[in-house]
Amino acid sequence: MTDASALPAEGAFFLRGNYAPVVDELTEYNLPVHGVIPPEIDGWYLRNGPNPRQATAHWFAGDGMIHGVRIEDGAAKWYRNRWVRTDSFVEAFPLYNDDGSRNLRAAVANTHVVSHAGKTLALVESSFPYQISNELETLGAYDFGGKLTNSMTAHPKICPATGEMHFFGYGSLFEPYVTYHRVAEDGELVLNRPVDVKAHTMMHDFAMTADHVIFMDLPIVFDMEMAASGSGDMPYRWSDSYGARFGVLRRDQPDAAIRWFDIEPCYIFHVANAFDDGNSIVLQAARYPELWRNDGGFGEQAMLWEWRIDLASGTVRERQLDDRAIEFPRIDDRLAGLPARYSVSVGDAELVRHDLSTGEASTHSFGAGVSGEAVFVPAAGPADESRGWYLSYVYDPTRDGSDLVILDASDFGGEPVATIALPQRVPFGFHGNWINR
Repeated sequence: MTDASALPAEGAFFLRGNYAPVVDELTEYNLPVHGVIPPEIDGWYLRNGPNPRQATAHWFAGDGMIHGVRIEDGAAKWYRNRWVRTDSFVEAFPLYNDDGSRNLRAAVANTHVVSHAGKTLALVESSFPYQISNELETLGAYDFGGKLTNSMTAHPKICPATGEMHFFGYGSLFEPYVTYHRVAEDGELVLNRPVDVKAHTMMHDFAMTADHVIFMDLPIVFDMEMAASGSGDMPYRWSDSYGARFGVLRRDQPDAAIRWFDIEPCYIFHVANAFDDGNSIVLQAARYPELWRNDGGFGEQAMLWEWRIDLASGTVRERQLDDRAIEFPRIDDRLAGLPARYSVSVGDAELVRHDLSTGEASTHSFGAGVSGEAVFVPAAGPADESRGWYLSYVYDPTRDGSDLVILDASDFGGEPVATIALPQRVPFGFHGNWINR
C-alpha cells in the first residue's frame, strides 16, 4: 500500500493544501502556549478526519486519523495524532460478505469521536465503531457485547437528562434499511427497532428532543450502478422522485409507529439542534437545496434553516435563518434536545455564532487562518452558553501550520484567550469532541 508521503500534490481538492494528509504519527509533550489556558479546562480535545494512505476518489473515503491535545492544570500536556487502526486498515477486508451483507469490521472510522459510558469510540456511518484509548491507540471494533449487528451513525445523540445515547444504523442493501438503537447510561444496548423507509438513502444525521427522535428520509439514494462502476465516487445520487420527509418517534413509545411529515426536497448532513415547543418540534440544521445530482462533489452550499413540525395539525413550516454559507453547526452539548441559544458553525475563514432566539449572528475571523469545527467546553456550574470556551483547530497557510485556539464564549469576537502551537498541521477534517477528565 502506498503511504501518505507518496500521494500526488495535485489532483482532487482533498489531496491539496491543508486537506492533504500528514505522514507522521507524532507524540509531543509540553506544547508552547500563547496566552493563558483557563485552569477549569481539564481533559482531551479530540477531532477525527480522513487522512488517506493512498489516493482515494472521494474525501469521505480516507483512512481515519484522530488529532488530540491533552489539557491539564493550565498547560497543554501533549499532542498526539494516530490513524484509527481498524481491521481493514491492518489487512484487506471486503466491504460486503458473500451473502451480500455488510462486513461491519471493514471501516475507515474517519468521521467522529465520541465518549459514552467510559468508552471513547471512533465512528464512521458504514461500520462498527472502534474503541480507542486515552492515548489514541486503537483497542478494536466495538459491538456492544454482540448486541449491535449493523452500522452506527457518526452522529449519535447523548441525552443530558438521562445519559442515554441514541443512534441509528443504515446502509443495508436489504430491508430494514435503517434501524434505531438506544444505549442506557451504563453502556448497555437496550433497543433495536427498524425504521420504515422505502429505499436505501444516505441518512447521515438525525435529531433528538427531550421527548422525540426525528429521522430524516431525504432524496440522496443508493445507486447500484455507481457502486458497481469501480470509480470510487460516492454510490449515491440525488433523486427528483424520492421526496423528503421527517419521521417523528416518541422516546417513551419506542415501538410505536413513526409519524412522517413531508418537507420540501433538500439534503441535510448536520443538525444543529432540535427541541419540543408545546405541540411542535423545532429543528435547526444546515440545509442544501440539493446535492450530488451528477457526481459526489460539493458545488452547492448549505445555509442555516429551521423547521417547525406541528404535531397537532400534521404540517411543517420551513424558514431560512441566514443567507451565509455554513457547515458543521454545534451547540453546548448540555442543551442537546433542549432550546439552545447559540449555534456555532464554520463559515468562510471564520466561525459564525447564530443567536437562535433573535436571528442575529456574530463572527470570529482568524485572518489568514482557517478554522475547523468548534466544540464548546463549559465552565463549571449550571448550563450557561456564555460561560465557557470554544476550541477549534485553526490552520495558518502563511506558515503551513496549525494551532488549537481557545475562545472565550463571553467575548466571541475577541482575541483568543490561548493559542496552543501544534508540532504539525492538522488537515481539515470532520468532527470531534471535548472529553472531560
